[in-house]
Amino acid sequence: MKKTAVISLLLSLLCLLPGCAKSASDEEAFGTSQPTQAQPSQPAAEETPSPAPEPTVPPEDAPLFIDEVSMGGDIEAGNEVIPLGSSPAPLPSLLLPEASGVSAAKGNGAEIDYSNAADGYVMGRFPGTSEKQLRVRVTGPSGTNYDYLLPAGESWSTFPLSDGNGAYKVMMLQNTEGKKYAVLCTASFTVTLKDEFAPFLRPNQYVNYEGAVETVKQAAALTEDIEAPLEKVGAVYNYVVKTLSYDKARAEAVINGQLAGYLPVLDSVLAEKKGICFDYAALMTGMLRSQGVPCKLVVGYAGTTYHAWVSVWTRETGWVDNAIYFDGTTWHRMDPTFASSGNSSEAIMQFIGDGKNYTVKYLY
Repeated sequence: MKKTAVISLLLSLLCLLPGCAKSASDEEAFGTSQPTQAQPSQPAAEETPSPAPEPTVPPEDAPLFIDEVSMGGDIEAGNEVIPLGSSPAPLPSLLLPEASGVSAAKGNGAEIDYSNAADGYVMGRFPGTSEKQLRVRVTGPSGTNYDYLLPAGESWSTFPLSDGNGAYKVMMLQNTEGKKYAVLCTASFTVTLKDEFAPFLRPNQYVNYEGAVETVKQAAALTEDIEAPLEKVGAVYNYVVKTLSYDKARAEAVINGQLAGYLPVLDSVLAEKKGICFDYAALMTGMLRSQGVPCKLVVGYAGTTYHAWVSVWTRETGWVDNAIYFDGTTWHRMDPTFASSGNSSEAIMQFIGDGKNYTVKYLY
């Protein structure tokens, strides 16, 4: 992994982002990825033993729920939404997820499809209506719980297997009361990825460029005739930070719970030319992935502020954490929101360049 020069900066510079620079206790506005309020500690779940995955819908006289799990006292369930060596395989076209039904679990109206786990993702849906909040929890070999809100309906949602190879458990959950959720169905499986970059090339719920026609078209235009991955990164980065402005009103709405479970719609962000830190990072990540550049949307802390940024991979450098800014000789650790809102000032660039200011919590 390429390391950049470490340059320190007073954390007071975070005030340059009034809408994004919130204390850790005020956020998990990334809906555990960007969303609204949450605590900096890993959400704890008090979980009773779960039975094996249900391959089919239970008989009519079976209990409504197969298990129940608490989301923990430090997580606001309604507000949350918010992982090198060889090169990725060439992309013949956009890598889009598919629920083929080859390997699946069903129960109580919920469905999990892990047919393409080797491609770095699992899919879920609740093809009906639900007055209660639905969630998906993905737990991989690291033990980190990735919790997602799930909209009811026929459409499938895609979730990355961010921990890479190893054993996974996926639970489909439905709120019962407070922060307690009933487990509708589960699936446990072991993953051996076809390509270690697979989770970071495909669209998922947080970086959803599937169907984002204008975003993909703009990314293709920006990187036309450019082959070097870092040059593609530079082209996309420059476009995003010069085109988007920080949306303080949207940030406030997320914090206040008016946009609980907020997820970026890339074509809308592109058209409106404004967004919060989640929008910046998701748009840039989606653009780069659509052009074959392995890219992680990283959620964690910038200093003491809950935030999102971008890391990319190239054959020459390996993973470059937070790398989007180039000063003429070196690629720096780069958070696109800070750079844009701070007008790429030297002070902000110094803060961004200091890797000690960033602590990774989730990878999407």
